[in-house]
Amino acid sequence: MAHLGKRILISAVAALVAIPASASEIVHRTEYRVSLGILTIARAAFLTKIEDDKSYKVSGDISSAGLADLVTNISAKTSVDGVLRGDRLQASRYYLYYKSGKRARTYEVRYNNGNITSTTVRPPRKPPKNWVDVPASDLRSVLDPISGLIFPADANVCAQKLPIYDGEMRMDLVLSPKGSQDFSTSGFSGKATVCSVRFVPRSGYKKGRSDIDYLSKSSRMEIWFAKSDAANVYAPVYVRIPTQYGPVTITAVKYGAS
Repeated sequence: MAHLGKRILISAVAALVAIPASASEIVHRTEYRVSLGILTIARAAFLTKIEDDKSYKVSGDISSAGLADLVTNISAKTSVDGVLRGDRLQASRYYLYYKSGKRARTYEVRYNNGNITSTTVRPPRKPPKNWVDVPASDLRSVLDPISGLIFPADANVCAQKLPIYDGEMRMDLVLSPKGSQDFSTSGFSGKATVCSVRFVPRSGYKKGRSDIDYLSKSSRMEIWFAKSDAANVYAPVYVRIPTQYGPVTITAVKYGAS
């Protein structure tokens, strides 16, 4: 999968996390299947923990599966720490470890009240030609890739412009309403709110990349949100990402408290 698709894929899978409603529900487990067309290419599992002091941590593991695992071994570990303020999640640290074959890289982002205070990438990436640098203005009032797609129950979910920063790319995800669909999986059965998603690259990418141009021009990206019975929030249960190789879909196969 192209570099852009990989980053959005990890961010989208990480965001498919429902938040427990109270401190008594400390652990919440979610599981996902990632497919390219009809082929399963990855699996993922996440744990959410909330402490009595309202601090939270979401941690997840993603690994290649099926035919994709025969081509190259891909794995990722991601986590976000922060605090619950009302019904919203406010991140203080986002971390991603990504390995493809023998190559590995880590990203760590620190936040303070929604503003980026530091970004660490190891090993450092040398900017290629035509690289669009991230200006300071793009690092204010931003969301992490995990908490950014979780909304309180009274939110107008599909009327959002989400300023996402993942340690390298700064993007806007512009959501608009597209109706509803029936959705059933382990732990949930009911109506899902369907949002059309427009991908807007802002900075932190190579200008002229075909995969970025393809996704930014596409009108077929979707996110389906469902309200978790274990929480007073909406979180994604299905994501469709168009790529040059066919649509990548991320589907919740377990959506409920462990």
